[in-house]
Amino acid sequence: MYNCHIIFTHCYAMKKATLLDLIKVDPYSSTSKYLQIVNAVLKEIEKGTIQAGENMPSINELSIELDIARDTVERGYKQLKQLGVINAVPRRGYFIENTAFRRPLSLFLLFNKLSSPKKMAYDALVNELGDKASIDFYIYNNDFHLFKRLLSGNKDHYTHYVIIPHFIDAGENAHELINKIPKDKLLLVDKLLPKITGQYGAVYTDYEDDIYQALTDALERLVKYHTIKLIFPDHSYYPKEILKGFSHFCQDNAFQYKIISSLENESVLEGEVYINMIEDDLVTLIEKIQSTSLKIGEQIGIISYNETPFKRILLNGITTISSDFHEMGIMTANAILSGSTEKKKVPFRLTLRPSL
Repeated sequence: MYNCHIIFTHCYAMKKATLLDLIKVDPYSSTSKYLQIVNAVLKEIEKGTIQAGENMPSINELSIELDIARDTVERGYKQLKQLGVINAVPRRGYFIENTAFRRPLSLFLLFNKLSSPKKMAYDALVNELGDKASIDFYIYNNDFHLFKRLLSGNKDHYTHYVIIPHFIDAGENAHELINKIPKDKLLLVDKLLPKITGQYGAVYTDYEDDIYQALTDALERLVKYHTIKLIFPDHSYYPKEILKGFSHFCQDNAFQYKIISSLENESVLEGEVYINMIEDDLVTLIEKIQSTSLKIGEQIGIISYNETPFKRILLNGITTISSDFHEMGIMTANAILSGSTEKKKVPFRLTLRPSL
């Protein structure tokens, strides 16, 4: 009896995990749950833990196990079927048909937020990579503590760590975490951090030079105003380099200028141009101007940071200064596909419209 007990225990411990055990979704991930299902199956194929011919859990079984909608599981299975990885037959259900499928790239993607511009970059990145990469996507909302937890808690071996490093508070030690990532796997996007060592890739924005050059390009329209005010909220994740570039431009071109954190106690006056960083301030600014008799684009001007579709039509068009976020996504994808460790600057554009 003793020997039989030992054999039984050993066999139980060595029992092979089923696909129902292996397919997981991460509630902290911003990757769509149906794509997490796809990625989980492909990852197990690449690890060799599942073989051709093995049965997949039924849609109902996986829906109950993961506590997600049946439609979500069905969408994941549809994607796997389109890739030729699984198939279905009557009375048998879904099964693994092809284990030859491989995606050479595996990305840990960490964004500070998913604003409309950042979503544009994300969509361009995903579209450019296509089926060449699996992506685990996380958003840390400019919170360093969440950033640290997501990055430190991630034990998987990815081919690339793609990081946008913007923080509101406590981000001064971010370089210590990022420097632990092998530099041939690291790609910084949007912002460079000065204390990151070694040779690594980057697709970056030059915040100081970009605002200086954009305002220089707008000089012909700016000269009809005497004062430029930059609304730069306290506790903002926007880099302080923007303030340097803005101040240098105003000094070099003899404009009066002011950096304000809030419009609450600010009077809007004729001859002023306002530059807003966040959308809420744009709304407040327009409301303040509309309570006066000042005509936007003639007596008072507006420049808004970051191009978005609604700014093309708001008040017949709001002038914007903006990184090309679509190009940012494409450049990031190209850096990943080529294995580049170069640092490349994202195009930054002034789009003149009637608000200036």
